[in-house]
Amino acid sequence: MNRPAPVVLVPACHRVLGRHPFYVAGQKYVDAIRLAGCVPLVVPAASQAELTVLLSLADGLLLTGSPSNVHPSHFGEEVHDPTLPLDPARDDWTLPIIRQALQQRLPLLGICRGFQEVNVALGGSLHQAVHEQPGLMDHRGDAGAPVDVEYGLSHQVRLVPGGFLDQTLRGVSTVQDGQFMVNSLHGQGVKRLATGLRVEATAMDGVVEAFTWVPDDGGPTAFSLCMQWHPEWKAADNPVSRRVFETFGEACRAYHARKAESRQAPRPEPAVSP
Repeated sequence: MNRPAPVVLVPACHRVLGRHPFYVAGQKYVDAIRLAGCVPLVVPAASQAELTVLLSLADGLLLTGSPSNVHPSHFGEEVHDPTLPLDPARDDWTLPIIRQALQQRLPLLGICRGFQEVNVALGGSLHQAVHEQPGLMDHRGDAGAPVDVEYGLSHQVRLVPGGFLDQTLRGVSTVQDGQFMVNSLHGQGVKRLATGLRVEATAMDGVVEAFTWVPDDGGPTAFSLCMQWHPEWKAADNPVSRRVFETFGEACRAYHARKAESRQAPRPEPAVSP
C-alpha cells in the first residue's frame, strides 16, 4: 500500500508585481522538494493561529533563499545598505515558525536566506556585507551574468569531520578529502553563531557555510540542516544536492510515519467508578 507523501511547508516571499502585491516562491525549491519525494505547500504570511494549524499539517519545513535580507533590527543593528531589498512581512512569521518547528522536532532545511533566518531566530547575528570584512572573500554572485554562470560552482567548502553533513555525504563522488565545490550568491553571512547551532562546513576563508541545531533540552535530535549555498539549483544533476534532499525526504517520511502511529495508538479506557 502506498503511503501519502509527506507535506513540506515553503514560505512565500512578498513582491509587488505591476501595481499589486503577490506571494511568490521559486520553482527550483518546489522542484527540489518533489525530488525529495515530498509534497510542497507554499505558505503566505501567517498569523500565530495559522502557524499552529500549518505545523499540525506539516512533515517538514524548507526555508528558501530570496533576494531580500532579514531585517537587521532582529539582531540589533541598523540597515547597512538601504538599496538592498528587505521583507519584514516574511520575517514576522518565519522567525517564530522556526523556533516552533525546532521545538517539535519538525525536519527543517534552510537555504541561503533560510540559513540566515535560523541563525537570527535563535539569537545569532549577521555580517550585512561579508565582502567588507577584513580577510573574507566576496561571496556574492554576478547578477548580470547568465544564470548558469551566476549559479555555477564558485568555491570550496570544508566539512567538519564527524559532523552530520560529513556523515550524510560519505561516499558522494564529488566530495574529496572532506571538501567539495558550491555555488555562492550571498552578500550576508553569519557574524555570531546562535547558541545551539553546530558548524557543519566552512568556506576556505572561515565563513560558516552549513550548520545544524543541537537541542539543549535533552530531547531527541532531528534533521535541521542549513546551508548558505543553493543546493536546489539543478539538484538532480548534483550528487551532493541529491544526497541532501534524499536525506531530508527520508526525515520527513519518518516524521510523517511517527505522526500516523501516534494517531492510531489506542487511547486508554477511562476509569469506571465502582
